[in-house]
This record gives sequence, C-alpha cells and structure tokens, in this order.
Amino acid sequence: MHLSPSHQSTAASAGASTAPSTAGHVPVHVTWPRVPWCAMALGSAAVLLLLAAMGLRWEFAQRHDAMADARTQLRLLPNGAFVKPMVLGYHHVAADLLWLNIVQVLGEREVRQADYEWLFHALDVATTLDPHYVYAYDVGGVVLAELAGRVDWSNALLEKGLAANPEAWRLPFQLGFNAFFHQQDYVRAADYMAIAARLPGRPAYVPELAARLYVEGKQPALALDFLDVMERQTDDVHVLAVLERRKAEVIVERDLTVLEEAVQGYTARVGRGPETFDTLIHSGDLAALPVEPFGGAYRLDSEHGTVVSTTHSNRLRLHHAPDGLITSLR
Repeated sequence: MHLSPSHQSTAASAGASTAPSTAGHVPVHVTWPRVPWCAMALGSAAVLLLLAAMGLRWEFAQRHDAMADARTQLRLLPNGAFVKPMVLGYHHVAADLLWLNIVQVLGEREVRQADYEWLFHALDVATTLDPHYVYAYDVGGVVLAELAGRVDWSNALLEKGLAANPEAWRLPFQLGFNAFFHQQDYVRAADYMAIAARLPGRPAYVPELAARLYVEGKQPALALDFLDVMERQTDDVHVLAVLERRKAEVIVERDLTVLEEAVQGYTARVGRGPETFDTLIHSGDLAALPVEPFGGAYRLDSEHGTVVSTTHSNRLRLHHAPDGLITSLR
C-alpha cells in the first residue's frame, strides 16, 4: 500500500517501538515538499473567500431579515476596480455570487424605487469583475429601462457590454429598443438594429426590423412588432407585465389614430362631422369600433371632431411630416 509521508512516519515509529532496543533511539526524519509562501497565501485566501461566501449564503437563508441584509451589502459594495484585485483571480465566482444577490432582491414582489440605484452600481461591479457576463448586461439593461425607468443607466450598462462583447447581438438590439421607445431617436434605433442584424446568432426577424425602422419610423404596427420581439426574449414576469402595458398603450394610440382619420375623412366628404361612431360605420368610413384594451371605451367629441379614451387622457401623440412619415413622439 502506498503511504503518504504521515503514514510512513507512523509505520516507522510503530516498528521501532516493537523491535528490541539494541541501540540508541534514532529519530525518523521526513522531508516535506517546500511550498512557496505566496502559493500558500493565495490558497488560504481562496479557502477563506469560499468559506465566507458559504457562510454569507447560509446567513441569508437563515435570518428572517435576509432581504434587508442583501440590500445593505449591495449598497455598501465598493467600486468594481477596487473589488477585482481582492477576489484573487476568482472573478467569475465573485460575479456569480453578486448576481445571486441581485436576483434575490429582484425576485421580491416589490422593489423600492430607491433600490434601483444600488442595483445599477451592483450590475456595474459584477460586469467589471466579469466583462463577458452577457446575461447580466442583457437582463440588467431591460430592468433598468423598463422597471427602474432609467434609460440613461440602461444605455450606460449596455454600451459597456457591447464594448466588451461586440459579437453579442442582444446588446445592440436592446440599445435600439431604448432609442426607439424611450428616446424617440428612430435613426439611432435603426443604426443599433443594423449592428445587431450583422452579428452571428441573431434571429431572422432582426434585419427586417432594422430595414423597417429606417423606412417607417414610429408607426404603431412596427411598434407592436418590436414589443412582440421583446416579449419573446424575456421570461421575467415583471418585465413582461411592463411590455404588455406598453403594447396596450400603443394599441390605444393606433385605434385613436384610425378613428380620427375616419372622422376627418367623413367631415371632408360630407361637410360636417359625424354624430356617432355608428355614423362612420354606416358610411363605410370605419369598419368597426375597436375594443379599448384597458377595458374602457372610445368617446367621440362631435363638436370638435376629436376622439379620446376613457382610460388614457394622455396619449402617445404621433406627429406626421408632410410626406406621411412620423417624425417624433411625445
């Protein structure tokens, strides 16, 4: 049987104790391999880091106020450039542990608006530890824009990710979505979508979206297609709820635009405005009265020739240039 040095020392000592004593005691010397002190220090630090992480996770699971602890630790998190040399090369492990903390808080039913500031900081630290953590850029970009309402933070995180991962098609796609819906910069949105269209792994519909963005601008049909694509790319229930609401708002705007165009067409032809929507349907100017997606109704102001939704007094106002292209969105 092969013996380790400790086993050899024990066996030799045992043998010496049972043999007749014919000479003085001769000590058994064992030669241990020399280990550089720096390797021992790094190994010890790695073990301590692992134990601390395990203890932290156990504490989170055991303590009743675990969520408050997670928020506090993320708020007190140092800058990523300071943290990175402290993890002794275990950048991916540290980024994963930090991501678990982020997900733990985001998984709660309610995230306070004030917590999103540390979330942005924590995402920045995690992606500094692991610049190729594409999933953190992707999900973080959506959460910051759609849930936190901070498109500037979302764009900063996504631009950082795109610089480190120029082949990740989802990052320019998300930037294009932000430019399209939140910033109403349709040329910039099309430029980002064109970048995504050239990257490997992108779905077949991305080049078509890019082409339509350049041509159509902020048309409601394109906006709905864009939202459908975004819904297919996420499984986060909170993000899906925001996207569904945004889709319903676009449908309201589309319906109001169709109804107002029908009123204008009838007025121009007859010389007076319609009294009701039924008048428009009977005249052939309107195929049918659309269903208001929020459960309300559309109302016609026959005196002024305008149409409103009972659930949305403020609307996504589409502005058309003389050539018919939409130029801006309020």
